[in-house]
Amino acid sequence: QVQLVESGGGSVQAGGSLRLSCAASGRTISVYHMGWFRQAPGKEREFVATRSRITGDTSYTDSVKGRFAISVDNAKNTMYLQMNSLVLGDTAVYYCAADGSVTLSRTPRYYDYWGQGTQVTVSS
Repeated sequence: QVQLVESGGGSVQAGGSLRLSCAASGRTISVYHMGWFRQAPGKEREFVATRSRITGDTSYTDSVKGRFAISVDNAKNTMYLQMNSLVLGDTAVYYCAADGSVTLSRTPRYYDYWGQGTQVTVSS
């Protein structure tokens, strides 16, 4: 099993930046597909970005392409989400997740392990 802890959330003005961290323990994240998801009040949890455990390739939901970027520090067993040019619509609780299956998915229910979430609030 792997345990995940997010950090780095906070309040920022539109146009600003934040970097979220997802620190893993118990097992190396290199054996998992890793993902970032977010959930705004009254909305379902939605896909933000993923990183393949096989190729290291990343993918992003259209609304964050060119603004968000996943990176991994294997030595620290930590995944990051760099978020730039933040907009009001990015306000949500952000979760990192790990998926031990073969196929990379953007669907939350296929992810086995979740962090507790970190709040990101973007204001005008």
